[in-house]
Amino acid sequence: MSENALVLIDFQNDYFDGGAFPLVNTAAAAANAAKLVAAFRNAGRPVIHVRHHATEEGADFFVPGTQGAEIHALVSPAAGDPVVTKSNINAFLDTDMKALLDTRGVRHVTVVGAMSHMCVDAFVRAASDFGFGVTVVHDAVATRDLDFGGRTVPASDVHAAFMSALAFAYAELVSTEDYLQR
Repeated sequence: MSENALVLIDFQNDYFDGGAFPLVNTAAAAANAAKLVAAFRNAGRPVIHVRHHATEEGADFFVPGTQGAEIHALVSPAAGDPVVTKSNINAFLDTDMKALLDTRGVRHVTVVGAMSHMCVDAFVRAASDFGFGVTVVHDAVATRDLDFGGRTVPASDVHAAFMSALAFAYAELVSTEDYLQR
C-alpha cells in the first residue's frame, strides 16, 4: 500500500506531433512525466495511467483501436500498472478510479498529463472533492491554444490560467525538478 500515486492522464499519441489532435509541448511534458514515472517506480509507489476512448460517432481522435488512442511510448505502462479507460472528461466518472485508489491505500495523487483545461482540471477538482491531497507537476502537463471572443488564447496563457486556478484551492503546484528534489 502506498499513500501517494502518480496519475498520468491522456498521454496518448493523438496529442503528440503528427497525431490527430496535437497539443503544444506535449513531448516536453511527457519527458518530465517519464522522470516522475521512474521515481515512483523506484520508490515502489503506484503509477496509474488514464486513457480516453472516444465513443462519439465520427470522433476525430482517441478512436479505440487506432494508434492515436494508444499511450505514448515515452510514458508507456509497465506490467502491473493499472490503465483506466474513460470516455468522459473526468476520469472518476463511470470508471473504477476511486475504487482503484482506495484499494491501494492512496491518500494523495500526483497528477500529470493533458489537457490542462479539460481532463487534468476535471480530475484534480474531483480528486480534491473526494478528499485526496493533490499535487500537480505543472511542467508535465500540456494543453493547446483556445479561441474565445474572436481571439486566440495561446496555450501558455490557457495553461497559466488553469494552473493558477488549481493552485488557489485544489492542489499544490510544483515543477518536475522541485518535485524530484524532495
